Amino acid sequence: MSSTAGQVISCKAAVAWEAGKPLVIEEVEVAPPQAMEVRLKILFTSLCHTDVYFWEAKGQTPMFPRIFGHEAGGIVESVGEGVTDLEPGDHVLPVFTGECKECRHCKSEESNMCDLLRINTDRGVMLNDGKSRFSVRGQPIYHFVGTSTFSEYTVVHAGCVAKINPAAPLDIVCVLSCGISTGLGATLNVAKPEKGSSVAIFGLGAVGLAAAEGARIAGASRIIGVDLNSNRFEEAKKFGVTEFVNPKDYDKPVQEVIAEMTGGGVDRSVECTGSINAMISAFECVHDGWGVAVLVGVPNKDDSFKTHPINFLNEKTLKGTFFGNYKATL
Repeated sequence: MSSTAGQVISCKAAVAWEAGKPLVIEEVEVAPPQAMEVRLKILFTSLCHTDVYFWEAKGQTPMFPRIFGHEAGGIVESVGEGVTDLEPGDHVLPVFTGECKECRHCKSEESNMCDLLRINTDRGVMLNDGKSRFSVRGQPIYHFVGTSTFSEYTVVHAGCVAKINPAAPLDIVCVLSCGISTGLGATLNVAKPEKGSSVAIFGLGAVGLAAAEGARIAGASRIIGVDLNSNRFEEAKKFGVTEFVNPKDYDKPVQEVIAEMTGGGVDRSVECTGSINAMISAFECVHDGWGVAVLVGVPNKDDSFKTHPINFLNEKTLKGTFFGNYKATL
């Protein structure tokens, strides 16, 4: 057992005290894990645009002070009562949407939206007792999506921890805990393009490149990358993108450009930006009769998706996903 098990740990963490203000490196006290909780030593964490989005208070419910971060890799330091499938020393990835293994969603092959542990950006405390495990000079600090990986130590529900092969390099596989899984799964598990089909990917950041890779794996013959930054095209080619469209280069909506390029629209599209305009374009650019659009990006809290109902009557399908519909801990 870890020598720190059952004790409060003091460590460094990047604390967001106010919306949009620089994070402050603070000495944070991290309480021991309670029942069905795990305390992790975070070794690597990356920055996801969703962290920035909620730090800017564009999310559903601004909540401060808070420790952000949700894409990371680490090692189990100690476990709380009732945790049987994880032990100190395990290499793990914390995930923002977990599984209780008991609800209808967990037992369904079609959903990863666990009733208990699905992503919840409005909850800043632990489920066990409604309290935070973080404090600075006696003041509680809110958690973020159950992970809070911008801290050297964090406490996570056991159902939001995926055990991995210790040989896997944590500095690389940490991105599997959000971006790569989200993009890849959005294409393979939700859009499900057929071999020889056409796919449009909106946004060529990490999530978009993973979505493009999913289209390549599926055997899509045309993978159209859509981005406002033309410098991303060369890198995107490595992930299967065959054509590039910059909406700024045209004087018409990009959905019309793509429809003209493809003889009526693409078979599938995946939106990975969080821009409401990109979401609408991704939906309207798919072919009538069989086209499927998948939304991945998180919109602003006041955004409204507007499209003509005739698009649905013309048998275009709109879907969404969190974490690419993967069940990370089952």
